[in-house]
Amino acid sequence: MLLSIQDLKVAFRMGKSGGQMQRQLAVKGISFDVPENSTVALVGESGSGKSVTAMSILNLLPENAERSGRILFQGRDLLQAAPRELRAIRGKDIACVFQDPMSSLNPVFTIGQQLCEPLMQHLKMGARAAWTRAEELLAEVGIPEPKRRMKAYPHELSGGQQQRVMIAMALACEPKLLIADEPTTALDVTIQRQVMELMGKLKDKHKMSMLFISHDLGVVGEISDHVVVMRHGEVREKAPVAAIFASPQDGYTKALLACRPSLEENPARLMVIDDHIAGKAAQGQGKAKDPNAPVVLRAKGLRKSFWFKEGLFGKKEFKAVKGVDFELRKGHTLGVVGESGSGKTTMGLTLLRLHEPTGGEVLFEGQDLLKMTGPDWQKMRRRIQVVFQNPYASLNPRFTIQQTLLEPMEIHGIGANHADRLARATALITKVGMPVEALQKYPHEFSGGQRQRIAIARCLTLNPEILVLDEAVSALDVSVQAQVLNLLKDLQDELGLSYIFISHDLAVVKFISDEVLVMQNGDVVEQAPVQELMANPRMDYTRKLLGAVPRGYQA
Repeated sequence: MLLSIQDLKVAFRMGKSGGQMQRQLAVKGISFDVPENSTVALVGESGSGKSVTAMSILNLLPENAERSGRILFQGRDLLQAAPRELRAIRGKDIACVFQDPMSSLNPVFTIGQQLCEPLMQHLKMGARAAWTRAEELLAEVGIPEPKRRMKAYPHELSGGQQQRVMIAMALACEPKLLIADEPTTALDVTIQRQVMELMGKLKDKHKMSMLFISHDLGVVGEISDHVVVMRHGEVREKAPVAAIFASPQDGYTKALLACRPSLEENPARLMVIDDHIAGKAAQGQGKAKDPNAPVVLRAKGLRKSFWFKEGLFGKKEFKAVKGVDFELRKGHTLGVVGESGSGKTTMGLTLLRLHEPTGGEVLFEGQDLLKMTGPDWQKMRRRIQVVFQNPYASLNPRFTIQQTLLEPMEIHGIGANHADRLARATALITKVGMPVEALQKYPHEFSGGQRQRIAIARCLTLNPEILVLDEAVSALDVSVQAQVLNLLKDLQDELGLSYIFISHDLAVVKFISDEVLVMQNGDVVEQAPVQELMANPRMDYTRKLLGAVPRGYQA
């Protein structure tokens, strides 16, 4: 057995209270094995303890963590290993690939310098030999023009390329175990597919084992041999992947499988974990929207270019959005899909004039939003709001939730007085499923899903008619994602909101959208009602996007 975790407990010291040290138990005595040349997946929601378990193996935990139990790697207990022993193992025998490559790569060193470091540190290679081997590694993980990329900095690469560099760095010393912590969560479906296939191919080539951490059973079903399901720091179920998908035994495992949107079905609401465990039945088909609802927003030839310096005096134009046309009807959702770099986010930000457009027009009640200025534009802005992908970055960490909700109302003169505005904030925080006590807290006191609910409540303070949702659920685990998607549908039914829903996840887009706009390289390549597009995509590019969606274990 390559790795054996036996009765592992991890607690975090939280400081003293009443003279006693308070501890938060995050992992509660779990056990599982990782055999040689196999992939074991750790699955669970945020807060289940799966990342804490994985980081315990190499003691990459904060100083207030306390570990007990046994972690046997090739028979050696890593919990008893001295710091010097662990440093020799890290990167050489056990390597890690993390979720966010941009925060894992050093922004001030080139890709080549960062790849050479483990080769020189662990394998004692000379600088020239390490540079040559690093180039070979970049080629092995599918980076184009590896010689040129060696001199690039992390910010000059796309997210998918950054993740490939992280994989190359992890494989540099040919480790026996690769720990992959949510390595595909932030990537679009086609890049996710490429990275999964790459990791599977390299695992077989290098005869290594992999501990793959994810909240998405669709992804896990395609890459793993064994699955360990965790919740609240405990193992709920462990079995070969075929058994998990064919006949899950634990109610929580069944719920995880049930709450992800599907390309095959179109329920009125998504099941959430608690619904499934309580035995509630799934709701039937969603109700059809009025195809003759009035058009609230119409884009014609919307364009956006960026200019970059070229040479001493020259400029080079990059056309990010090349002439987008669409209509958005009242109470409807327009889904916008495409790979990273397709222009979908730029199109959404240009609609809101967070990027100033290069050309075209956007008509709202007969007025061109792109030509409005001063007080007219200020009044219009309250009617079109945006929810961003990252709720951690979009809320002011110095404001309480109450201040966050009151500020836009004060700016736009909504409410007769402070008491009126506070009553409205209280009603809205309740409407998005949060307790009233949340108003007195700060953003860091909430989970990602709760923060996204707060961001939606902030938009609603201004009585908007249109919401632009830019990857608003892509950073959330499947059960929280289901809750937020159900909330968005409820708000749309109750308030008649229209959504522009930007996403790379076609299963999510199918659940929430009425019409879909597919973008590639700044162009709209296909546009159709959602059921028609999913059933009969006309373009090869759309078929490629659909084919890349993880579908779980296939016998």
